[in-house]
Amino acid sequence: MPRAISLHHVSKAYEPGVRVVDDLSLDIEPGEFLVLLGPSGCGKSTVLRLVAGLEDITEGELRLDGQYANHVPARERDMAMVFQSFALYPRMTSSQNIGFPLQMRGLGEESAPRINAAAELLGIKDTLDRYPGQLSGGERQRVAMGRAICREPSAFLMDEPLSNLDAKLRGRLRAEIARLTRDLGVTTVYVTHDQSEAMSLGDRIAVMRDGVLQQIATPREAYALPANVFVAAFIGTPRINLLEAVVHAPPGGGMTIELGHQRLPLTEPLSRDHQLLRVQQGRPVIIGLRSEAIRIAHPRHARLHEVPAEGVVEHVEYQGHEGLVHVRTGARPALVPALEAARHRDVHSGRAGRAPGAMRRLRTYAREWKHGPRTDSSASVSGTRPTLTSPDSPQLPTADLVVRTNAEFDIRVGTRVPLLIDLDRLYVFDHQGRRICPAPDSAYDFAY
Repeated sequence: MPRAISLHHVSKAYEPGVRVVDDLSLDIEPGEFLVLLGPSGCGKSTVLRLVAGLEDITEGELRLDGQYANHVPARERDMAMVFQSFALYPRMTSSQNIGFPLQMRGLGEESAPRINAAAELLGIKDTLDRYPGQLSGGERQRVAMGRAICREPSAFLMDEPLSNLDAKLRGRLRAEIARLTRDLGVTTVYVTHDQSEAMSLGDRIAVMRDGVLQQIATPREAYALPANVFVAAFIGTPRINLLEAVVHAPPGGGMTIELGHQRLPLTEPLSRDHQLLRVQQGRPVIIGLRSEAIRIAHPRHARLHEVPAEGVVEHVEYQGHEGLVHVRTGARPALVPALEAARHRDVHSGRAGRAPGAMRRLRTYAREWKHGPRTDSSASVSGTRPTLTSPDSPQLPTADLVVRTNAEFDIRVGTRVPLLIDLDRLYVFDHQGRRICPAPDSAYDFAY
């Protein structure tokens, strides 16, 4: 029977004041496929280990089917884990690896039918007498999945099971995992840093950053209505265009958004979301535009809610089925610091990102021996807030927008092109990275 999993205000600290999971609350429905998504070091694998019982919970509580389970031993939780490293016994055949959990539970008499059923389901019946060293990466991962399936657990816990495989094999196994979990109807918690995997597999996605849950939503909702600038930048390929901007809303005049040397007039009558931007008058904000919200076309071809701009082509990526045109408009890109890695915190912040004490001191001594002591101004690293560059900082002539085009669109580098920007697909984030447009209470209605 699929299991309901609930975490209520769960925190995990490996040393006092250093939390790698911070006040996480999450409810996973029976039979749901939930993906924990985030950059390396954000705490997603730690959450999986807390659910499995491989780590102790520092604060908060875990409930399994509504029952308090903080101190339930891992062997009694009826969950099966699939690891990134396959974790197969090299001196056992595929059949013995798959049936090993049954042997440990004293179910040797039932092992053969279950092993054959799992192998049939995964398409590896012809590899049952082979050893791991005789298998390909994809076959090893199928054996590892077969070991989990034959246990008939109430939940699957998968920790980046496809990370060690090549791109083509990942795509095929991704489809197989989706089919298997759907057919078996088992609750699944899947950890990955690959947003493509998360979008294609999950019923819901829980985006994490530095041990903190940023947003939990369906893939469509997370893409169309990201809670903050981090989620917007982490989900989507190509990455969302993020630009520094200023809102101008003079009394009695039309509203405009200043992007470098260009201004985008907000079309009248103003939508409810655009009306709410008046309170941002004169303040620096972050504008977000997905690549499909911009097209290369003359202003006379503008559709409803599209406004004109222009730029110079800096680079063209031919993707086969589409093209990605990198355009320089003169706007300043807004940066999300250390987006690809876990955020390191200030030494005095008492939060995640610090190495254990002795190792941290050793690294500090080595750095100071080589470079001299750090000054206070360089001691801390930026957090999740977007970085607004100084107006006086030199700007290189680089592209600031990526525009999606069809594969037949032929354009040369250096060409000045007219752009049409769909303001109905405009995102606005405040200086702390929180989404303010569409308004936080907006429903999903983007036509993606």
